[in-house]
Amino acid sequence: MSIHWFPGHMATARREIRKAMPGVDFVIEVLDARIPFSSENPLVAELRGEKPCIQILNKSDLADPAVTAEWLECIAATPGVRAIPHHTQQGNLLRTVLALAGTLVAPSIRARTLAAMIVGIPNVGKSTLINSLAGRTIAKTGNKPAVTQIQQRVQVGTELVLFDTPGFLWPKLTPAACGYRLAVTGAISDRVTDYEDIATFAARFLRDRYPSKVAGFYGLAALPEEEGALLEAIARRRGFLGKGGTVDVQRAAERLILDLREGRFGPVSLERPSDCGFGAHREA
Repeated sequence: MSIHWFPGHMATARREIRKAMPGVDFVIEVLDARIPFSSENPLVAELRGEKPCIQILNKSDLADPAVTAEWLECIAATPGVRAIPHHTQQGNLLRTVLALAGTLVAPSIRARTLAAMIVGIPNVGKSTLINSLAGRTIAKTGNKPAVTQIQQRVQVGTELVLFDTPGFLWPKLTPAACGYRLAVTGAISDRVTDYEDIATFAARFLRDRYPSKVAGFYGLAALPEEEGALLEAIARRRGFLGKGGTVDVQRAAERLILDLREGRFGPVSLERPSDCGFGAHREA
């Protein structure tokens, strides 16, 4: 099964971003630190052209730090792009962003108030990040996709103006694993996905990469080799049983996805650069 989600407001957001791009000095692209490749919208590179870009690997406290280090090393080799990890408990984000921007933009631009466009896929924490940069609550936040619906202009002190944009995906989510990773982390609306389907994908990945973390969290001696059996084991451990002791796999699937999204297994990354052919072209 392939997963796609590109409602009409996302096409509108793309058009508005294209129109506003000439008026900014650099782009801040917010990525999910657990899935830097899958959460990097290929349309952003197309829309920004030669504009420099700061990629913020957000929710880095939920990601495997060793894997995040691999991603930072890879991104550092991309011309015109700098990357930093970030999570909500960190401070001094504005200072860090301004210092990085100073290394990317021309000296003549650095002498005035900088203008940046902040972009990202849905539910990546973009609004929370804006509030952190501004040092006050400006943008509406929510742990679901498509909270921001219109562009907003945010003045951050005397040094920076931010243009906030609605989160948007791209029409063709390829490869298929990319769509699944986005669904697992909540970037795609749960209304258009099947919990058992994405939980099966997540169970397969966790069994291969983080078996001890998952087994320890659910109190299992070992993880079953088959992902369907893992969902059944979770159902039994959590008491998700129907009449006659039948297991409720749907509830187990929902529980697995919720536990993963909320970081209950500890820091987990859902992709490494070697999994993604980092730097390869993707269709938008």
